[in-house]
Amino acid sequence: MTNLFRRLPSLFCVFGLGLSLATAAEPTILDKARAYLGPESALLSVETLRFVGQLEVVDADQTDGGAAQIEIVFQKPDRQRITATSANRTETTALDGYDAWQRVTGGQEPGRWEVTLLGPDQIKRLRANTFENLTFYRGIEGRGGHIDDRGSLTVDGVACHKFAFVHGPGIVFTRSFELATGRLVLTETESGTQIREEGEIRAGELRFPQRIITTNPLPDGKNRIIRVTFTSIEVNPVIDSASFAIPALTQ
Repeated sequence: MTNLFRRLPSLFCVFGLGLSLATAAEPTILDKARAYLGPESALLSVETLRFVGQLEVVDADQTDGGAAQIEIVFQKPDRQRITATSANRTETTALDGYDAWQRVTGGQEPGRWEVTLLGPDQIKRLRANTFENLTFYRGIEGRGGHIDDRGSLTVDGVACHKFAFVHGPGIVFTRSFELATGRLVLTETESGTQIREEGEIRAGELRFPQRIITTNPLPDGKNRIIRVTFTSIEVNPVIDSASFAIPALTQ
């Protein structure tokens, strides 16, 4: 499960950012995408999000690759924490501004743990991921990024328009939105990962996917599928900012 846990922060980039572009067609699509998620007042009021659910892995040979309970928390402006708990270990990956860390605790030895500080490239990706999940398709230029128009296309039989949300070299989230509704149909990353959504959970006035299905290409040409099914989603829960800080060595 170690490689799985290391992939976790990249799995939750589906809710997006966005901003109005120069031409008339583009802001209409992205505005429609925001409206699909909920009213503008509700989107602007989001400060924290908390997701709880179950993660399942299907290996390339269609065998069970493992399962874990998962909690994901985002807090403005730049805090994120993902905790995955399986039968044998608990792993937490967190971002606190410009600091990021990972803590692993053995399930059979709860008193034994280790903390690793993450490097600059990992921190940049976590910051981009956190920003996307809290701003819903708006404001990337204020972070030094931009949006590329990739044109119209058909995805899974649905007429879509594609945009690339570019945070910097190697940090690009490409999204295809349904032309008719603004619904997010597909998210792709620069590594070839594809992310799709199923179902719906309403939290407050906002619409979130009930399930996220991530297809990761493997070096041998096969794919690994990771399914995350949410059982609860909270908008603006009270979260202690100290829970994102690097753990003290005495813990």
